[in-house]
Amino acid sequence: MMLSTTLLRLPVPEKIANRIRLRRFMEGITLWLAFLLLLFVQPLYVEASVGDELQSGLLQLTDSRGNRQESALVLESDFDVTVSGLIADTRLIRRFRNTSDDWREGRFVFPLPEKASVHALTMTVGERTITGEVRPRALAREDYGKARDSGRQAAMVEQQRPNLFTSRVANIPPGEDIIVELRYQQPVDYRDGQFSLRLPTTLVPRYMPGPLLPTGEVSGWHDGWAVATRQVPDADAISPYTVQPADVAPDSHRARISVSLNAGLPLADVTSPSHGLETRVDGQVMRVTPSEGPVLMNRDFVLRWRPVRGRAPVAAVFHEQFGGEDYLMAMVVPGAAPGRKLPRDLVFVIDTSGSMAGESIHQARQALGRGLDTLAPEDRFNIIQFNSQPHALFMQPEPASANNLVRARRYVSRLQAEGGTEMASALSMALGSGDPREDGRQTGRVRQVVFITDGAVGNEAALFRQIRRELGNQRLFTVGIGSAPNMHFMREAARWGRGSYTAISNPADLGAPLEALFSAMEAPVLTDIQAHWPGANAEAFPERPGDLFLGEPLIQVVRGVPAEGQLTVAGLAPDGKRWERRLDLRQSAGGLGLHRRWARAKIDGLLDRASVGGEQPDEERIIRLAMAHNLLSPFTSFVAVDSTPVRSGDSPLLADSVPTLLPAGTSAGMVRYPQTATVSPLLIVLGLVGLMFSAGVVLLRGRVAL
Repeated sequence: MMLSTTLLRLPVPEKIANRIRLRRFMEGITLWLAFLLLLFVQPLYVEASVGDELQSGLLQLTDSRGNRQESALVLESDFDVTVSGLIADTRLIRRFRNTSDDWREGRFVFPLPEKASVHALTMTVGERTITGEVRPRALAREDYGKARDSGRQAAMVEQQRPNLFTSRVANIPPGEDIIVELRYQQPVDYRDGQFSLRLPTTLVPRYMPGPLLPTGEVSGWHDGWAVATRQVPDADAISPYTVQPADVAPDSHRARISVSLNAGLPLADVTSPSHGLETRVDGQVMRVTPSEGPVLMNRDFVLRWRPVRGRAPVAAVFHEQFGGEDYLMAMVVPGAAPGRKLPRDLVFVIDTSGSMAGESIHQARQALGRGLDTLAPEDRFNIIQFNSQPHALFMQPEPASANNLVRARRYVSRLQAEGGTEMASALSMALGSGDPREDGRQTGRVRQVVFITDGAVGNEAALFRQIRRELGNQRLFTVGIGSAPNMHFMREAARWGRGSYTAISNPADLGAPLEALFSAMEAPVLTDIQAHWPGANAEAFPERPGDLFLGEPLIQVVRGVPAEGQLTVAGLAPDGKRWERRLDLRQSAGGLGLHRRWARAKIDGLLDRASVGGEQPDEERIIRLAMAHNLLSPFTSFVAVDSTPVRSGDSPLLADSVPTLLPAGTSAGMVRYPQTATVSPLLIVLGLVGLMFSAGVVLLRGRVAL
């Protein structure tokens, strides 16, 4: 015992003392880090737990008092479409059925075609039908709010994006229905000798970049899961809850679709890459419906029809009078003009964010693989993937050698979808990958960017400005992926990028659209296009037609030109020779809704001009134009208000945000969707915690050993 006590009192060697002090210091640091990480992990764990809860089939919403509730509204939709020539007119009927014992206000964020012109609204309650009016947006909100609070039934529709709208229906009685009918028209697409029509039924939730807005700067009504940011100040208005079909009533979120197709020429076939079809001929009209009957609103309905060989139109003119003024629309399809193929610098940009999880990332990898197959030995290429940040395969475009292509295909096969959708940095990397001073006509090289994405972003306008600012002597082509891509982003990004767009609805639809795209990318058919209308008062849109690629028509609509004289369209062919075509306007056919198409194009032009100049749009001018043509716009809304109160003041009104269905083929992890990110941050943090506990165990063992 005396020996032990004596040993304990002996001075500890300096080396051992330093080791003990270092170990104690590390133990203290580890405990503090563990405590801080615990504070960080807890909210992530809660968020992941909520996501798991929602994925299990329990849809949780909140009422106006913040109490959690299940959705009480059943949503049914009817699309009744009439196609005449190049314009489709649609009656979209929404039926909101209240299955609860409380009075309800229904709110529903929904997509429409990106070039839709909404021109009528009616609300039906029992035997009464109330016709809506176009009002300035602030006044429409005021009228709707007063009607809702006073117990009167009302409906309102607002435009959030050119392809995204909000419908509000106030004072739906317990156990009863309110029917809201929208009328809108959209242009029919015509490319590569084929007509097509897309009816959106759901949407991919957008990624909302940017720092949060301070509470004092947030204005408006708040409905969605997202909060306003500097880059997306209306994030809450474009972020409806996204759920699985099992999360809604069995008869909810289904649509009946009927298309009356009057093409005006004999058809070779009518097909759909999205749904099976039933067709029957009724005189000059073909009736088309989905063969399954009412369809789930979880994928866009796409319809295509092709004229009999040799009967495809090469030119057409339509005429309409409205408000004492003449409106004309002309379509000119230039013939194929083969030219020599120039070597290319081709940059593929692929979206690998969380919104691409599931079938979308498989389609994107296949599309990129098809693009690699088109490369010739004299071409150079690169691949950029992006989610929360971009990553390039090469530092700069490299020759399309066999070794580089093998490396690229291996790289593509390993791409996975996760993280946010930080598209701006990927665009900067892609558009800045070459020398912006290079001119393809001087160097003999063509610089092209192919952007493969679902377009799930909320800051579209900022991205369009970026494309215009950074494009230089390049062309941007977009490929829309998934069952419900953001077609507004696809079309407009390609337009600002002087390229073209392609949409792919499912894997079986992959081949033909991509072959057409990559064939068109070899060279424009016509450049420096000019359209000369007779008369000094002609106001045509688009004002300056862009380049035309193989299979694309020039379509222009004009006000102030009677059906007299000739239209001359001219441009430069790939060989540098002048191309010209003349159309006799006296041969124009009758057209409906041309004035609305012109007004919509005029409004888009005013918005574009303001966006490019970094200015506020001319709101008063847009309001006057929209009201003159009875159109929905960013500054006008439709509102229908009944005059008789039906709900007494002592009966509470509960708000119900009707969700949208998760797009078919998308990963189930996107339910609720507060960001396009996955739970990878939580897993990383848990891994760090585990490492620190392991370090603590090692330290403890070392201490015991001493």
